Amino acid sequence: MRVELISEHADPLAAIGGVDAGGQNVHVAQLAIALAARGHAVAVHTRRSDPVRPGSVPLAPGVTVEYVTAGPAAPVPKDELAPYMPEFAERLARRWARTRPDIVHAHYWMSGQAALLAAGDIPVVQTFHALGTVKRRWQGRADTSPAHRLAVEREIGQRADAVLATCADEVAELLAMGVSEQRIAVVPCGVDLGTFSPSGPVAPRGERALVLSIGRLVPRKGVDTVIRALRRLPQADLVVAGGHCHDEEAVRLRGLAAGYGLEGRVRLIGSVPRARVPALMRSADVVVTVPWYEPFGMVPIEAMACGVPVVASAVGGHLDTVAGCGLLVPPRRPRALARALRAVLDDPGRREALGAAGARRARERYGWPRVAEQTEAVYSRVINDRPRPLATLGG
Repeated sequence: MRVELISEHADPLAAIGGVDAGGQNVHVAQLAIALAARGHAVAVHTRRSDPVRPGSVPLAPGVTVEYVTAGPAAPVPKDELAPYMPEFAERLARRWARTRPDIVHAHYWMSGQAALLAAGDIPVVQTFHALGTVKRRWQGRADTSPAHRLAVEREIGQRADAVLATCADEVAELLAMGVSEQRIAVVPCGVDLGTFSPSGPVAPRGERALVLSIGRLVPRKGVDTVIRALRRLPQADLVVAGGHCHDEEAVRLRGLAAGYGLEGRVRLIGSVPRARVPALMRSADVVVTVPWYEPFGMVPIEAMACGVPVVASAVGGHLDTVAGCGLLVPPRRPRALARALRAVLDDPGRREALGAAGARRARERYGWPRVAEQTEAVYSRVINDRPRPLATLGG
């Protein structure tokens, strides 16, 4: 099968941890590699943001990353990319006129828009990764998405041949948007079980209990909630990995820690190379991830695969991944978070049991070979159903 993945802003070769580089980048890269391991020819199309990068770069055997010129060959915040999607789509259409793929799989709403504009009668599968309705619900006026995002997402959901939801919570959101239940399939994100495992190197750490927060440094990730909770955990230190030390959010978080007298117990270490993440996770007594909302959440399943207990907010994908083998707390509730962290840190037996349960669940449900097999099954069903020609998507 010739598979084309579209990921307009999330370059699978980008360094992880920036404002617009996180779980989607990892997901697209690992899905492409796992599909190629099943014998498919895979290309990932992403927008060119570097003028000197070659047009085509190998990612793994059977996988190439194709850089598409659309707008300036420079970094552009993802919420400012919408005007360049017609050009992105036009260039995709030219490529597919020369070499027709069997299936197109779009990741994120703008990728879906471009894919449907370009695809003609090529079947299109959509993964949203995040929905505008949810983002607007939680961020309100702080939501910087283009005004037409919600309307375009509804149209994509109704026009795509299949929509892959990453968790049960997303299915409910899609149904509320008017997406047909027959077009929805639940396929979770995955984890590299060869890299993220209980055995392996452990990063250096001090004698005190260690709480780890890792991910993009943006307000909705809730790191400020963790810092506030730390006031009630005098026995613990917090390491925050992600972003850059001079980012606006990093400055805000350091100021918050200083205001609470926690400077010596909170360390912001910036973005960590992907290869060092498992060792950093293994060094922690608990990994905490408490975003306001989370479409799926890669960090919890990576920590679980490492055998490290997880405390997470009771939102989105965490309700599928963490429930039953970690602790869930309401988002933006420092006292509830402190109670949950204390329950894990003060009980070595419980810590060990949660870590073992998480590792078991990660092995059973979230390995990339299993996720790729489930994704391939959707592709095959879509192709065998002989999809109707797709209408042109406006906006």
